Amino acid sequence: MTTANVALRAAIHAALRDDGALTAALGGTHIYDEPPRDAAFPYVTLGEARLIDASSDGGETQEHQLTLHAWSRKGGHREAHVIAGALLHALDDAPLTLGGHRLVNLRFSIADIRRESDGRTYHALVRFRAVTEPVS
Repeated sequence: MTTANVALRAAIHAALRDDGALTAALGGTHIYDEPPRDAAFPYVTLGEARLIDASSDGGETQEHQLTLHAWSRKGGHREAHVIAGALLHALDDAPLTLGGHRLVNLRFSIADIRRESDGRTYHALVRFRAVTEPVS
């Protein structure tokens, strides 16, 4: 991955930690790159990333596709939907500052919410698309 991807993930993590609606839905700042083994539900993890060269003029414009995961065991899908909505509101078109790069845009793409095979865990996958450029 590139330094733009690392800077984007760090900025997203910080923005999520600082978002009052999300931390209220989670009951704290339960936002992890890698959750601890005994993480209390609900929580959010930063997931998969895909990086695409989006340059059209020989520049270094990059498209980032990012997935965030929300995990809930409150009994039913409602909490997973609330957390997914909080993620969308926290990040869609957020003016994040990235070290050494400029965030052109950050947009919500799609969300999937499903019950896991254990029958009690609900899992929301919330995907975003971002475009970055190096700072000149």
